[in-house]
Amino acid sequence: MAAAREKFRPSIAYFPQIVSVAARMLKVARLLDVPVLLTEQYPEGLGRTVPELGAEGIRPVSKTCFSMVPSLRKELDGRAQLRSVLLCGIETQVCILNTALDLLDRGLQVHVVVDACSSRSQVDRLVALGRMRQSGAFLSTSESLILQLVRDAAHPQFKEGFSIQKIIKEPVPDSGLLGLFHGQNPS
Repeated sequence: MAAAREKFRPSIAYFPQIVSVAARMLKVARLLDVPVLLTEQYPEGLGRTVPELGAEGIRPVSKTCFSMVPSLRKELDGRAQLRSVLLCGIETQVCILNTALDLLDRGLQVHVVVDACSSRSQVDRLVALGRMRQSGAFLSTSESLILQLVRDAAHPQFKEGFSIQKIIKEPVPDSGLLGLFHGQNPS
């Protein structure tokens, strides 16, 4: 997860919606005990992760490289069972794209949560999403990926307590990004 930071709030398209969907993915990851890695690009100059992401207890890894992979190499190397990765965050054309390409080079399946990724420029975002798809990454929505992770309504976390079902019943904020993804003009 490429962290959303305060400094980007005014310039990233649909920033609050992107953070909300990324927070949704983080809730699901915690419920399903899916490991989460969080990076911050140059936090000394760009600031820290916004609190509304709900990333308390996750130690962000500081980086300057435009891919998360070099900074997380030890963590990735230590997970021999790792087969696939979900990506969300900001600056799709930079950190998300470069990370996706590096992870694909490592032989991992890469799933990009398109409703949890944005950029300052939607042209950059769309071209980056297209390049990731051409390179072999899977582009999906948060709900689709959540249900893919759960696999079955019989999963113990699907209906019990603070459940996956409750999370997916909460409406996802409409950002207009999916319309842009399909080449439509936002209304």
